Amino acid sequence: MTDALIIGAGPAGLMAAEVLSQAGVRVTVADAMPSVGRKFLMAGKSGLNLTKDENTADFLAAYGDAPDMMRRAVGDFGPDAVMDWAKGLGQPLFTGSTGRVFPEVMKASPLLRAWLARLGDHGVTLRTRWRWCGWDGAQTLFDTPQGRVTITPKITVLALGGASWARLGSDGQWARFLPDDVAPFAPANMGLVVHWSDHMARFLGQPVKSTALSAGGATTRGEWIISAQGIEGGGVYMLSRALRFGAPLVADLLPDWPLGRIRAALQKPRGKTSLSNHLRKVLRLDPVRIALLSEFGRPFPDDLAPLIKALPVRHAGPRPMDQAISTAGGVRFDALTEGLMLRDRPGVFCAGEMLDWEAPTGGYLITGCLATGRWAGRAAIAYANSR
Repeated sequence: MTDALIIGAGPAGLMAAEVLSQAGVRVTVADAMPSVGRKFLMAGKSGLNLTKDENTADFLAAYGDAPDMMRRAVGDFGPDAVMDWAKGLGQPLFTGSTGRVFPEVMKASPLLRAWLARLGDHGVTLRTRWRWCGWDGAQTLFDTPQGRVTITPKITVLALGGASWARLGSDGQWARFLPDDVAPFAPANMGLVVHWSDHMARFLGQPVKSTALSAGGATTRGEWIISAQGIEGGGVYMLSRALRFGAPLVADLLPDWPLGRIRAALQKPRGKTSLSNHLRKVLRLDPVRIALLSEFGRPFPDDLAPLIKALPVRHAGPRPMDQAISTAGGVRFDALTEGLMLRDRPGVFCAGEMLDWEAPTGGYLITGCLATGRWAGRAAIAYANSR
């Protein structure tokens, strides 16, 4: 017997379970995978970026045109609250030079273990290998290793993730149970496909630093990576929305140099020096940026300076959605109440990446999931108390 059912055991679902169980509600968490928090753990492979230590206005700006209810949820459980929550689970934190906040151990697994232990102490029941199969009237249906199981909870929180990284559990298949409430999925925080020339082979896997990327009126100074499939990394992910809608991508290879300074440097006598060596000496361009200039800039114009300041980066579009870090699309906010409850299914709330919002990497994604899970959990308690 359960009072509250949480479907999905990622950050949003576990946070909803924490809020509900702390209020004395009997909670069952069901997840389709053999173990919980798989995408959360994957995020920690390269360092679990929990949040970003910055003021509220700047932090909320990263959520773009997200609706007011999303902003209120994040404003109510922002960077300071996330840091206090992690510390409360016994995880010392540190803040990097860019403001990104990580556990000192970097990995997600110690935090997840401590979190699951605390949920267990609160009486939360965890069911794995339970795949949600929709509803039959008031009954919630699951396929499990023991066969079909039905549960009739008083309240439900759906925290089913987006449609990327299906092997980690986020396959978007839940959308067929909510067909009228879901905006189409699209890749977000995704890499771009580039069909490199042979001369780029020696640069595969190398980072591109000290550049600025621009698309659709937005500019980022983040680092990006040359991969065998194309380009990826934070500098590219920040521009996902504009790139997805077809905005051209432009790289400034010397963002701290004005055009006139570059022109003046290029006019220095070159003699018998190769163009590559000349660029390295007078502009201090590294081999990676020189290679990119050659890849995307040939045939070179007589005046090379404007090309260095605005190099068109030719690509073949986004990488496949299942390879994106996150997705846009999902449950539309106009299908939800202020408490993230489905208007056409009272008592059922939605949280996390399954909602139609997107934010860049850098701590905004995980914070958004935690915040909406908490928001939905609190609204679910208020709903249950009002019945």
